[in-house]
Amino acid sequence: MRSNLPRVVSALLGAALLICLGPTGPRAHHADTRTVSTQTEGKSKPPLKRANDAGRHARQATQVFNQVMAVPDKAIPKELLQRAEAIAVFPGVLRAAFIVGGRKGQGVISRRTPTGWSAPAFFNLGGGSVGAQIGASSTDFVLLFMNEGALRGLLEDKFEIGGEASIAAGPVGRTVSASTNMTLDAAILSYSRSKGAFIGAAVKGVVINPDNDLNEAFYGMKANDLLTGSTRVGTPVPSVVRSFSLALNRYSRR
Repeated sequence: MRSNLPRVVSALLGAALLICLGPTGPRAHHADTRTVSTQTEGKSKPPLKRANDAGRHARQATQVFNQVMAVPDKAIPKELLQRAEAIAVFPGVLRAAFIVGGRKGQGVISRRTPTGWSAPAFFNLGGGSVGAQIGASSTDFVLLFMNEGALRGLLEDKFEIGGEASIAAGPVGRTVSASTNMTLDAAILSYSRSKGAFIGAAVKGVVINPDNDLNEAFYGMKANDLLTGSTRVGTPVPSVVRSFSLALNRYSRR
């Protein structure tokens, strides 16, 4: 019995040591790898804060765009939508924004990608004048950015429409007539809807700037990052704002 005592003590000490140190070997290493992988995946996902605000802007813009396109004879010609590099919709911009620089209109802008349209970035609109529409209490605006030059201006911190980029009132109808060729040379085509009437509108002096407080809260990046380079292709379109991209796809597929 005495000769077995050291062996028993040694075995007990070994077991205690294993309990203190925890498991080792391949299983423990696999668990650590899983944890790191999960953390890495989490960092790649947008934060999606202020999702209610983001969703509201996207839904309102989608509703305006769908209503504008619902009557083909008075809608934006599809061939123009197919040529556009970016599309902006600003719903319900109040008159005060054009008179005293008061409350700004808020809207969304998506840029064309090889597979459709980017996640919508959030922008503010204010200042300037819009001809006869100035008398309306609330006006919806749709802007088509037709080339890279217009896009470069848009991605500045503060972009004034009618500055360096040429702008014209866009034509409406099922097709684009030959008489509108000069209009189609413009970098930006603008439209407005007020009191149920949708027309091409000559917008002047309107300032558009990114709402990066909302962009960073929702996507974790600024509008410039969201709409340029590989980011615009790789950023997933969250379901809460997907309706806008789907509406653009429906009417502008090349």
